[in-house]
Amino acid sequence: MSLPAPDPIPGRPRLVLASGSPRRRQLLTDLGLRYEVRLREVEESFPATLRRAEVAEYLAAHKAAAYAPDLAPDELVITADTIVCLDDDVLNKPADEAEAVAMLQRLQGRAHEVYTGVCLRCADGRQVIFSDETRVHFRPLTESEITHYVRQYQPLDKAGAYGAQDWIGMVAVTRLEGSYFNVMGLPVHRVWEELARLGAVGV
Repeated sequence: MSLPAPDPIPGRPRLVLASGSPRRRQLLTDLGLRYEVRLREVEESFPATLRRAEVAEYLAAHKAAAYAPDLAPDELVITADTIVCLDDDVLNKPADEAEAVAMLQRLQGRAHEVYTGVCLRCADGRQVIFSDETRVHFRPLTESEITHYVRQYQPLDKAGAYGAQDWIGMVAVTRLEGSYFNVMGLPVHRVWEELARLGAVGV
């Protein structure tokens, strides 16, 4: 899947967002960036030896490598992966409603970490890989609240089985330490900074 490419800005690479996430698209749009969306299936497994931020960075770089062969000489691809960590366990996207409920049961009443790894890869092989961490505090939730959220909002496409920007975020998240946008799926402050270093953005 691809959206029409934006008109290039002289001297700057054309940005390609390799993500189906509407939240990531909105964040880049809100930054005022012009970009094309490309989508393809990429396996999201990772070595068992990796921990926390290493997992998010590995997956982001793995995705970028899959898109790299098809980049035009003036293109830069942006890939990202968001994971939720509770203690040393990585909570990725739930397979079904039962697993989503089980994840939220574990998260409720506790704090956990959200990591988003990002890879910016240019057609000439230059790349920057980084991640950002946000600590999220959940209040205790009732079983009915958890069931309501999973059934009504179907968070099966979200790491940790929740989206901070929707109902569960409004009723359960009591405090954040770090970037809210990182929890949404993209640490836009770091993305802007690194794109600027690559000469891809500016004001």
